[in-house]
Amino acid sequence: MQLSKSDIIRQLQKEVLAIQRPHRQSGSSLNTGLWEMEQAFPGNTFPLGAVHEFVSNAREEAAATNGFMAALMSRLMQKGKNTVWISAGRTLFPPALHLFGIDPDRVIFIDLLKQKDVLWAIEETLKCSALAAVIGELKELSFTESRRLQLAVEQSMVTGFIHRHNPGRQNNVACVTRWRIRPVSSDTGGVPGVGFPRWKVELLKVRNGKPGAWQIEWSAGNFRQIKQNLFSIPDFQKRKSG
Repeated sequence: MQLSKSDIIRQLQKEVLAIQRPHRQSGSSLNTGLWEMEQAFPGNTFPLGAVHEFVSNAREEAAATNGFMAALMSRLMQKGKNTVWISAGRTLFPPALHLFGIDPDRVIFIDLLKQKDVLWAIEETLKCSALAAVIGELKELSFTESRRLQLAVEQSMVTGFIHRHNPGRQNNVACVTRWRIRPVSSDTGGVPGVGFPRWKVELLKVRNGKPGAWQIEWSAGNFRQIKQNLFSIPDFQKRKSG
């Protein structure tokens, strides 16, 4: 049977995606419980064995980003592996990890003085397959540096989160995704106090996927989507320029 031109194109796209997608170990996947968000990723699965970039520009955004990364980290650590958190000026308060079901004693904190030392430590720890994840706080990251990080995780299958707070510019990097996390007011049900953490999660870029934005809550050890997909990034940009 002769294939149509559209069938040939779809087949080629699948083959290219299979080549570009990070290699996965058998059974290696992360179930976030957020079906709509997972549709944005290749294969409808959150990319593991990959490096994810998070960008924040204000203190409250940095706190929200840390919270969202910690929630993801708690899912990755369920199989008993530990995590390394590396920074030169840490923005996380370790006891806050209890909110996400993480014992801070299972997180190895490495506090350094220079950004170049942070970058070196991130690359070296990403090579350690015994870890669940590596989180690195960096202000600047070049494409070449990010490519070295991505090559490291493709061998170890460790998942990396790079948090860039107040970067000088949002340059192109080799990370498979770019995120921006902003805080959203919690629903306290009319009762005074602090509710469950809520975020506006923007997936600004994703390799071979579809960017989008969602409002997400963390409660009872799980993610919960509290609204439908707010907008897709391309549609938002069209409305903004129109």
